[in-house]
Amino acid sequence: MHERVVVVTESSELLESVVTPTIAMRGITKNFGGETALEDVHLEVRPGEVHALLGENGAGKSTLMGVASGTLQPDGGSITVEGAAVEFLTPNLATKLGIGIVHQHPRLLPDLTVEENLQLTVSADRLGEDPRRGMQQVLDVVRFDRHLRDRVDSLTVAESHLLELAKALALKPALLILDEPTASFGRDEVETLFDLVREVAARGTAVVYITHRLAEVRMIADRVTVLRDGHNQGTGRVDELTDDDVLRMIVGRELDHPFPPKSEVGDDAPTVLEVEGLSGDDFHDISLSLRRGEILGVAGVVGNGQTALLRALAGLDSSTGVVSLQGRSSSPRELAAVSAYMPADRHREGLVMEFSARENAALSSLPRYRGPLRLLSRRSEHDHVEREFTSLAVKAPSIEAPASSLSGGNQQKVVTARALLSEPAVLVADEPTQGVDVGARTEIYRILREVAANGTPVVVASSDAAELEGLCDRVVVMSRGRAVAVLDGADVAEERIITAAVASDVHDDSKATAEARASTPLRRFLTGDHAPVVVLALVMLGLGAYLYFDNPAYLSAFNITSVQMLVAAGGFIALGQTAALLTGGLDLSVGPLAGFLVVVGSFFLNESSGGGAMALGLVVMVVAAAAVGLVNGSLVRFVRFTPVAATLVTYTALGGLSFLLRESPGGIMARSVTDVIGFKIGPIPVAFIVLVVLSIALEYLLRRSRWGRELRAIGSNEEGARQAGVQVDRTALMAYVLVSLLTFLGALVLVAQIGIGDPAQGVGYTLSSITAVVLGGTSLLGGRGTFVGSMLGAGLIVQVMNATTFLGLSQVWQYFFQGALIVLAAIIYSQVRGSRA
Repeated sequence: MHERVVVVTESSELLESVVTPTIAMRGITKNFGGETALEDVHLEVRPGEVHALLGENGAGKSTLMGVASGTLQPDGGSITVEGAAVEFLTPNLATKLGIGIVHQHPRLLPDLTVEENLQLTVSADRLGEDPRRGMQQVLDVVRFDRHLRDRVDSLTVAESHLLELAKALALKPALLILDEPTASFGRDEVETLFDLVREVAARGTAVVYITHRLAEVRMIADRVTVLRDGHNQGTGRVDELTDDDVLRMIVGRELDHPFPPKSEVGDDAPTVLEVEGLSGDDFHDISLSLRRGEILGVAGVVGNGQTALLRALAGLDSSTGVVSLQGRSSSPRELAAVSAYMPADRHREGLVMEFSARENAALSSLPRYRGPLRLLSRRSEHDHVEREFTSLAVKAPSIEAPASSLSGGNQQKVVTARALLSEPAVLVADEPTQGVDVGARTEIYRILREVAANGTPVVVASSDAAELEGLCDRVVVMSRGRAVAVLDGADVAEERIITAAVASDVHDDSKATAEARASTPLRRFLTGDHAPVVVLALVMLGLGAYLYFDNPAYLSAFNITSVQMLVAAGGFIALGQTAALLTGGLDLSVGPLAGFLVVVGSFFLNESSGGGAMALGLVVMVVAAAAVGLVNGSLVRFVRFTPVAATLVTYTALGGLSFLLRESPGGIMARSVTDVIGFKIGPIPVAFIVLVVLSIALEYLLRRSRWGRELRAIGSNEEGARQAGVQVDRTALMAYVLVSLLTFLGALVLVAQIGIGDPAQGVGYTLSSITAVVLGGTSLLGGRGTFVGSMLGAGLIVQVMNATTFLGLSQVWQYFFQGALIVLAAIIYSQVRGSRA
C-alpha cells in the first residue's frame, strides 16, 4: 500500500479550469522487465509556472521526464502538449514541440566541439540568420566562457551542465525540464540559473524542476509534485506546504535531523592526517591537519582547486610537499594504494557503466574475497556487497543490474559502497551527496561520521556550505588554488564559509591555472583530429626526402606509378574502415571482401566477355558489396553482435565463398579493363587522383554536414546521439554499407594490379586498413578521426614497404617498421589527446 497525500487548493482548481496545461501526463505507467518504475502517474505543468518534482532516488522522476521528452515510451497512459494529444513522442518530435531537457548527467557528445553539439540539437532556424552568432548569444546568456570550437571533453562538469542548459534554451522551449541542474554548480552559477528560470517562466515557458534540495524549491517553485516508488504522493502549492509535509510525502515517515552529532575531539587527540606545503596542478602551498574523529571539509567557489587537492590527497595526481598519514610520510603511490576516492563525476570516473552494481562496488576490494587457492569467492563478494547495499538502501532490480540502469542517486550510493568496502586508510570524497535524495544523504552523513570516529581520516569537498557546516569539524576554504581560511569549531558556519570564499583577494602570481584553461587556436589544433594528420604528412615528407637523396630513382615515373596504385588499393579500403571506426565499430571483413569481389569480377571482366557482361559484372560486384555491408550492419545493430564477432563471421564466410568460386587462381582480366582502371595522367594513376578527391570530399562531409556529425556522434556517445535525435541504427547501418562500397573501389584497383581471380588475395588488407586508420589518428573507440589521415596512413605503409626495397632490407624489416609505426602513432595520439597544456 502507498499512502497518498493529494493537496489541491480551490484556487488551483479554478486555474486548472481556465488554463490549458503546456503538458499533461495522465495515467503514465512504465515497466522495465519485471520492475514497475511508474504506475498511474499524473503530472500537469502550466504555462509560466515552475513546477518542482520531488522524490527519493528511484522514485521515478527521471523516468517520468524521459517519457515527457520522448526518450522513453510509456506502457500506458496519455500525453497532451498544449491541449493536443501526442500518440508517439520521440526526441525529434519533442524538439519540434518545444520540449527541452537538461539532464542530471549531460547527454553531450565529448568528441565533438561545443558548436557541433549545438548544431546536432538545435536547428539553424532557431539560431537566427547568423547561426554562429546565435549560438554565442545563447552561450553568453548562461555565462558559458569557452570557445565554440573547444572539444566538449575538455569542459569541466559545471561547464558541461551550462552547455546542456544552453542547448535547451536555444530551442526557445514551451516546456523546460531541469533534472538536478545545480548539482555541480557553485553559488554564483546557481543564482544565474535561478535568474534564467524566472526569466523563461515570465515569458510563459512551463518549467519542471527536479531537485533534492527543499531550499531550492522554496526559492524557485510555484507548485510541487512528489513521487514515491513510482506513484503520486501529492501535488500542491509550495507556499501552502510545510517542509515536514513535503518530507513526509518523499520518505513516507518523519525524518530526523539530517546531520549526526559531531564527535567531541579533545586537543590531545592524535593527528591522523597532516599536510605541509602541498602543491600541484591548480593548487599551491596547502597545509592542514586532521585529528582522530574529525571530518575535514574543503570549500570554495567551484573551480578553485578543490578537486585537484583531493586527487592529490588520494595519490591520484602528482604533487610536491609532505602528506603524513598516521604519523608516517606517504608518497603519492602509497596514498593511492590505501585511499578511497569518491569522484564528483561518477559517470566519467566513478563507475564502469557496463559493469553490474555488484562488480562496481567490489572493484576496489577484490583481495578481500579470496577463497581456496586464492581464487575469488563469488559468495563472499556477493554477501559483502549486498550487506553494504542494504546499509545504504541502494534501490536496484538486483545487485547484478548494470550500473547504467540505476538512477543517479543510486549510482552515487554504489560509488560510496565501493569506497567503504575497500576499508581505506583515508577516505576522500568530492561532492559525496551530489544527486542523492534527502533520506540517503542522511545515511551517507552517518557513515562518514562513523568512518571518522573509527580513526580513518575523512576529507570532504562540497559546494554546499550548509552541508559542510553540518558535517565537518574543520573547513579549509580555497580560492584560486590557495587556502584563504581555516575554520574550526564554532567558526564552521555557513555564513563564514561563504564569506571567506567570495571575499578573498588572493591572486595566483603565476596565472598557471588561467593559462592552462585558456583556449587558443594552437591548443584547439593540438587536441583536434588533424594534428596527427600533420605529423603523418611530415613523417612521409621526411622519409621521402631521405630515400630520394639516397637513391634518386625513388622519384622515377615507374616507382611513382607503382606506389600510388598500391596506395589507391589500400587507401580506398582504409577510408571504408574509417567509416566503421568513427561509429565505434570495426570491420574485419574488408580484406576477404576485396578478394571475393576480385574473384566475382574474374567471371565477368575477362577477354571473352562483351561490354554488357562486363557492365553486369560491375553491378554484381556493387550489389554483393552492399549486401555484405547490410549483413554486417544488421548483425551489429539489430542482432546485437559485437562488431568483431559480426564481421569475423563475414570474414570467414567470404573467404570460404572465394575458394568455392575458384579453387585456384583463374579468369584472367581483360587488358581493356585493367588499362582503364590503371589509366595515368603522366606518371600519376587516375585511381590515385580519385582516392585523393574522395578523401577530401568525405573529410568535408565529416566536418560540415549533418551526416558527418551524426557519424561521429554515435561513436562518441551513442545514447547522447540518440537523444539528440540521431537515427542511430540507420546511420550505423549505412556506415557499414559505405565501408563495403569503398572496399569495392579498392577491389577495382586490385583487379588492375592482380589481373586474375585469386581467392587467396585481399586478406592482408584487413590488418593494413586498421593500421592505416590508427596511423591517421582515428580512435579505435569511435567519435574521432579523419578520412584524409587514413589515406595518408595507407600511403605511409606503402612508403615504408617501398623504402625497404630501396634500402636493400629484407622483408622482415617491413613488418618491423609497420609495427614500430603503429606503436609510435599510438604514443603520439595518446599524448596529443591528453594534452591540456
